Amino acid sequence: MFGGALSPAEVTPATLRSAEADPPPRGPGAIYLIAARPRWVLGILCGLLVSRCNTAAAAPQVQFGQRSSLRAEITPAVRQAVNKGLHWLVRHQAADGSFAPGPNNVAISALGGIALLAGGNLPGQGPYARQVQRVLRYVLSQCQHSGLIATPDAPVPMYGQGFATLFLAEIDGESPAAGLQEKLQRAVRLIVQTQNNQGGWRYQPVPMDADISVTICQVMALRAAREAGIAAPRSTIQKAIRFVRELQDPDGGFSYMLNARGSAFPRSAAGVALLFYAGVYHGRAIDNGVAYLQQCLPGTQANNQGHYFYGNYYGTQAMFLAGGKYWAQWWPALCRDLLRRQQDGGSWPSSEGPAYGTAMALIILQIPDRLLPILQK
Repeated sequence: MFGGALSPAEVTPATLRSAEADPPPRGPGAIYLIAARPRWVLGILCGLLVSRCNTAAAAPQVQFGQRSSLRAEITPAVRQAVNKGLHWLVRHQAADGSFAPGPNNVAISALGGIALLAGGNLPGQGPYARQVQRVLRYVLSQCQHSGLIATPDAPVPMYGQGFATLFLAEIDGESPAAGLQEKLQRAVRLIVQTQNNQGGWRYQPVPMDADISVTICQVMALRAAREAGIAAPRSTIQKAIRFVRELQDPDGGFSYMLNARGSAFPRSAAGVALLFYAGVYHGRAIDNGVAYLQQCLPGTQANNQGHYFYGNYYGTQAMFLAGGKYWAQWWPALCRDLLRRQQDGGSWPSSEGPAYGTAMALIILQIPDRLLPILQK
């Protein structure tokens, strides 16, 4: 998932406009990415920006939000796996509130925090309230004046920027903390200012090249921040939609970059999720993208092409939002595959370490609980 280049220490006024600039707009000039409060009711929003894409012949139309009724989305076996995973995660939380040592600490720690939030925990609420508070304290401690959320040695800080901003935004709407809103504003401002002219983002907080993997992280962060009262400019989202549409291939999947063509499951899962979270719910791009994902059911070779947790994190969200037969087929297959991968102690191994694999697996398995506000419909 992660790759490297510059250090966050190289973010200077020469590479980023001043953090003292006006905060992102709030009002008619901004695109509202999520429904207004109450936070636990996320409506189907934004009929705007829905256009049709020149892709292959359209697949059967996705009926957004129409889910067939699964009798028990969270089975006893899934609940037991989640409980074991949460217990493993909190037992491996460091004293400073983080979850993994190393240069990708902010990204993995934010994902660990989101996994706890997905179980209904908030600072002061839930069985893991204290652990959420500790993650929050850690993430806030890594917020720089520029708006970047990263440790000084982070090789790819924009992954952490997206996940950390998402984590802070999900908390801010429900359990505001002192100084959180200001730091969240700065984080959103940095995301907006570092979008490149193609419409995407890459590893570093500078508007140079772009890939779909980092871009989806920023779009989800911007959508969640809107719930906290911080809206991205309309043009930011329009450019992101245009960028991901240009990445779609004739087979319905998505390429990684404009100059690196070729679809695969993880990047295609990110592409479909990005369109949904940017407010595009209908059209050939969605129909063909979801049809592509349907060929990559968990447990199949097409699903296991590398970046397993990252791909299924976005793939499961995309199929949850697509609903209907897509969700009814995806979810049981996903549960079988994830549960067989869990270790006896409760963790999930991954190339990025067990904290990353466990946090991702827990977020995925708790999606049907519908407790993360960004997943509400």
